[in-house]
Amino acid sequence: MSIGKYIKEIGRGKDGARALTREQAADLLGQVLDGTVTDLEIGAFCLAMRIKGETAEEMAGFLDATHQRLHLIPAGEKPTIVIPSYNGARKLPLLTPLLALLLAREGLPVLLHGTATESSRVLTSEVLAALDIPAQAAIESIAPGQVAFVPTALLCPGLQRLLDVRRVVNLRNPAHSLVKLMNPCAGKSLLVSSYTHPEYALSMAATFALIGANALLLRGTEGESVADPRRTPKMQAFLAGQPTDLQAYQAGSLTTLPELPLSIDAASTATYIRQVMEGTQPVPAPIAQQVAHIVRLAATL
Repeated sequence: MSIGKYIKEIGRGKDGARALTREQAADLLGQVLDGTVTDLEIGAFCLAMRIKGETAEEMAGFLDATHQRLHLIPAGEKPTIVIPSYNGARKLPLLTPLLALLLAREGLPVLLHGTATESSRVLTSEVLAALDIPAQAAIESIAPGQVAFVPTALLCPGLQRLLDVRRVVNLRNPAHSLVKLMNPCAGKSLLVSSYTHPEYALSMAATFALIGANALLLRGTEGESVADPRRTPKMQAFLAGQPTDLQAYQAGSLTTLPELPLSIDAASTATYIRQVMEGTQPVPAPIAQQVAHIVRLAATL
């Protein structure tokens, strides 16, 4: 079906718009990713979905279309831990690379994927570069104990173009939710994903259940899939789409706070991460708990 007919269905406003089936959503996003539609049609799609919001069926269809076009990462015997990183740091040090390195130290292969969606934030790729871990230039397998960062453009150029639409219209679109649900591995893997607002916890859980995902879902730190180093968030596991509550939210007053770097720039963050990995700084307890949950989940796959 032409994209114009889909836009007519989803573009009737918040109350009048009609949800697409999973197959229709896959067809629609496939046209967008393949670049067979105009910039005007892409803009109309993004704005219509922004107003309407995505259903779990639609998000599953968007994922279907994306996975058909992904350059997949080969997976080995050990499950690959997949961590999307698209938000970056604004107020707190960006500790997603610390989570990745701690998991690699447990002998797991770790894939980080992402791109810059916020020009004013510190990015995972910048912190990793300061840790002497450059972004991959080609799709390669990831060895146990290795951390690899793969840019989104390498995984799916069409998806990168859709993410870049935000720089023009200044609004998120379905791609920004999709990348947090996307697993670009070709074998055993566990996705570590996060939400920023409570309503997304429900929609992401519904999508994970629908697609039968293996995942850990938590309230992220400034949108990143790493536990807040100051307070343990709620964590929920999905194995073949079946949910299990793993960790309750840490309520009450905090009696102690970790010694975090005062500056959030990439160099300062990398220095702190090195100190933690060397043992001269303790691992923040919430991140240590997150690592333990991921290691146990990976052992079941």
